[in-house]
Amino acid sequence: MDKVFVEKSATSIMLVSIAIMAAFSGRGIFEFFQSYLMTSAGAKVVRDIRNKIYRHMLYLPMSFIHKDSTGAMVSRVLNDAGAVQALLAYTVKDLLVEGTTVVVLICVAMVRRWDLTLISILVLPVAFYFVGRLGKRLKKVSHRTQEKVSMLTETITESFMGNKMIKSFCREEDESVRFRDKNQDFYRELMRSIRINEASSLLMEFVGGVGIGFVVWYGGSLVIQRTITPGDFFSFLAAIFMIYTPAKRLAAAQNALQQGRAPLERIEKVLAEEKETGGTVPLERFEREIVIDNVSFRYDGTDDDALNGITLKVKKGEIIALVGRSGAGKTTLVDLIPRFYLPSEGKIFLDDLDISTVSLRALRSLIGLVSQDVILFNDTVRANIAYANPGASEQDIVGAARAAYAHDFILELPNGYNTIIGERGVRLSGGQKQRLSIARAILKNPPILILDEATSALDTASEMMVQGALENLMNDRTAFVIAHRLSTVRRASRIIVLDKGKVVESGTHEELLASHGVYEKLYHLQFDDARAGQIMNGSAASPELSV
Repeated sequence: MDKVFVEKSATSIMLVSIAIMAAFSGRGIFEFFQSYLMTSAGAKVVRDIRNKIYRHMLYLPMSFIHKDSTGAMVSRVLNDAGAVQALLAYTVKDLLVEGTTVVVLICVAMVRRWDLTLISILVLPVAFYFVGRLGKRLKKVSHRTQEKVSMLTETITESFMGNKMIKSFCREEDESVRFRDKNQDFYRELMRSIRINEASSLLMEFVGGVGIGFVVWYGGSLVIQRTITPGDFFSFLAAIFMIYTPAKRLAAAQNALQQGRAPLERIEKVLAEEKETGGTVPLERFEREIVIDNVSFRYDGTDDDALNGITLKVKKGEIIALVGRSGAGKTTLVDLIPRFYLPSEGKIFLDDLDISTVSLRALRSLIGLVSQDVILFNDTVRANIAYANPGASEQDIVGAARAAYAHDFILELPNGYNTIIGERGVRLSGGQKQRLSIARAILKNPPILILDEATSALDTASEMMVQGALENLMNDRTAFVIAHRLSTVRRASRIIVLDKGKVVESGTHEELLASHGVYEKLYHLQFDDARAGQIMNGSAASPELSV
């Protein structure tokens, strides 16, 4: 510097200026690549975590899906994985960089004065002990915070899925209050975590002050005694000051690590859930019969059996109607056939093969499902029909739509088969959605059908259209039919009457009416209701055997 300013060397000034610019530029480039590499690595890991957890969830059994809310599962994939990204991008970097800095500075200080260094850092283990205690509390709070985020996500999901109901009952303000209360719960947990973090910072400041105070007292005494020079003491003091800043950051990183462990543990908990277990036996076709042998079933967390000792033999080509009061076990029974659930007792056989030994993909490829709750995706009409067979030709897709009485209304849509139908088919009527669902099942062309209340939510006009489509769908197939209109029940090969999880009657429509049992009571009850409706509305509609 003397050469620059005393000798007034322009060249030296330029060299110093260039050196400063190069130093700052070099530091900026280094920090850019350091931050970019750490952040991109974190983003990549989170991308892989999201892919892994989403794929894992798709293969989890229905029992897991039903015990957790949609919002909670969405939160696992999005919020929990996002929290892990912050952990990887910043916390790990701070632990590495600040940890290395502290170690290097302590080594430098030890070289200068080991005795003063020991005095100054003796308080650090105590500080990190208490920081660790605070970190454990922070981890618990972080668990609760993530749960509150899940509840918020669940509330938002429910509100938008049920938006029509909210508006119809004028409950916008009530839902707003419900969300505000849950958001307040989340805010409280967030503030607890902030207080713990700030307490950790306060602790490090206090400990740092105590440590430096001891160094000043002891080191100052040595200076007075002329054991060390003032210059050595103040240079050492500067090094000690430099230690406490990265030490504070290290403590903060430790807290962030504890916070990040909470969402990681939630993710690990889901990944620890066992996937659906299927057999390995291939099954390419259904040829003879389905046998349900003394099957009982109980849902998790319940004390009563949903099904109790069900025995049933169904020949290929038979149409089996399942009727009974609500809660009799009809849907539960048909859910066991594609192995959405496993029987608690008993077995189900397909052509003498225990379905528990059959590959799940092979088993489910033989079964088509049409239910009251139609699931459609926010995609084109074509894509929704072809979901059953992505490689289907245009001719096959149109043919399935024609058989389901859907082709004409599809052509009337703005872009025909290329029309985006919205989430869950929101731009279609109930009957139109059901016909697309039937077209999808026709395109799959399965030998076994499950029709679960496929027309119960439709008006008479829509029901007639859908009924015709269902007749085409059931042609030459083995079908299990729940809660169909009387015309379909009469067409059934057999009617199975369930009550409290047991088969109480079995036979044709005429046989069951003649037996004067449960079926006759259900029939007359609904026939009387339907006749009363005809008198009031001046219309004629066939009675329905409902669940």
